[in-house]
Formats: sequence, structure tokens, C-alpha cells
Amino acid sequence: MSFADRRSEGSVEECLDELGEQMTGLQRYTPAILAVSLRVHLGTLLQALLEAQVCTREEIRDFVRELERDALQYDEDQA
Repeated sequence: MSFADRRSEGSVEECLDELGEQMTGLQRYTPAILAVSLRVHLGTLLQALLEAQVCTREEIRDFVRELERDALQYDEDQA
């Protein structure tokens, strides 16, 4: 996504660390419940980015494709 270019590596790393700490506090939930809940939040965040014109619909589609590829651990050639 184009907005990814605007970030600093330090802030992403810090955010990931903080999210990891928060996830530790959610261990009482099953992975499936966490995945569904995170999907809802991600959808809301992506919609907000689209409405704020931070990125385009195509950039969101590309992001979701990358997420799928990463989650399922396959190359683009296999998609």
C-alpha cells in the first residue's frame, strides 16, 4: 500500500511490540475468536483508510492478497 511507504521502521516495530503485549492479555480467547475479532478490526481500519483517501481500493486489494499469501504461506505462482 502507498501509506506503508510513509512509515518509519522504528514505529512499525514499536507498534508490533505493543500489539504483541496486548495479544498476550487476550490468551483466554481461542485463536479462532481472536482471528474473527481481528478481521473485524482490520476491515474497519482498511475502510477508514479508504474513506480518508490514504489508499485506493486496488491498494487494499493488493494488501489483502499479500495477507492471504503470507497467512497460507504460498508463492504468487500458486495463487
